[in-house]
Amino acid sequence: MTSEVRRPLPEGYVDVYKLAVEMADRISARRAVASTFFLSVQSALVVLVGATSIEDWAFALPGLVLAITWWLLLRSYRLLNGAKFEVIQEMETQLPASPFQAEWDLLDPTDKAWRERYFELGLLERIVPVVFGIIFLVVLVREAT
Repeated sequence: MTSEVRRPLPEGYVDVYKLAVEMADRISARRAVASTFFLSVQSALVVLVGATSIEDWAFALPGLVLAITWWLLLRSYRLLNGAKFEVIQEMETQLPASPFQAEWDLLDPTDKAWRERYFELGLLERIVPVVFGIIFLVVLVREAT
């Protein structure tokens, strides 16, 4: 094993690292709150489509717009967090341990069966607004014909 000589960290470096990790966590928490909001509103609109005598398009059109907005918002959160984690992982190269990089190395899907692979939460959670979008699009198409 070779020993690597590390330069001393600038004063406050660890505090900046901790702040970066905390900010990434806050973005994830905000994304979860936003998803809860959109899921509640979308579910209510689906119920209203089936339970009211009002024209279905009156609920389906806003539902489709909200599904698209939700998907775009999740994409934005994912890109923002991705950038934050790139910064965190770059900062870790100066630290004695790199926990975030180690996690991603362990989750690397290379040489894993599909059942054993890690599917990113961002990918999975973006499926839900797509499903709602399809539901509302079908309702709109049905109304138009």
